[in-house]
Amino acid sequence: MRTLIATSFVSLDGVVEAPGGEPGYRNSGWTVDSVDFDPAAYELKGTEQAEASAMLLGRHSYESFSAVWPSMTEEFPQYNAMPKFVLSTTLREKDLATNWGETTILRSVADVARLRAGDGGPISIHGSATMVHSLQEHQLIDQYNLLVFPVLLGAGKRLFSDTSLDAQKLKLVDSQVYSNGIQKNIFKVHR
Repeated sequence: MRTLIATSFVSLDGVVEAPGGEPGYRNSGWTVDSVDFDPAAYELKGTEQAEASAMLLGRHSYESFSAVWPSMTEEFPQYNAMPKFVLSTTLREKDLATNWGETTILRSVADVARLRAGDGGPISIHGSATMVHSLQEHQLIDQYNLLVFPVLLGAGKRLFSDTSLDAQKLKLVDSQVYSNGIQKNIFKVHR
């Protein structure tokens, strides 16, 4: 069985919306504007690239990333080369980026469950908050890799579902605090 890893930049109050400067959100770019840069805080991103065997994205994140990441050959070489899966009921084959490698469209959470049940290495989930909510609700996420920023944003898209769920126990397996106040927290879902 493969491991589904949700990785995210998240504010202390749980917001994941527009961390890199995406338009339309009041506090867009908060990961850049809220802390001083400390390269050590982002080493997790390189580790994730090296360990992942595939990426899983929701449609909106896929469309945003596929427009930019293929040209970012120094920042994302492994991610650009690895297979990608997109969970979408509306995306069509003709909508897929032609310069971002092998991409497979999954149409349902059941398709994600089958992918997870198959052979292969870890699958890294980036952005895709709506999809993460659905996968969390179906208890399909195995691990959360979080970089928690010392900022409160109030309103905004949240990482975790607000649906009433049975408790999901997590085990903290790695943590670190960096000079700029970012906290790395890696949680495995305890089943």
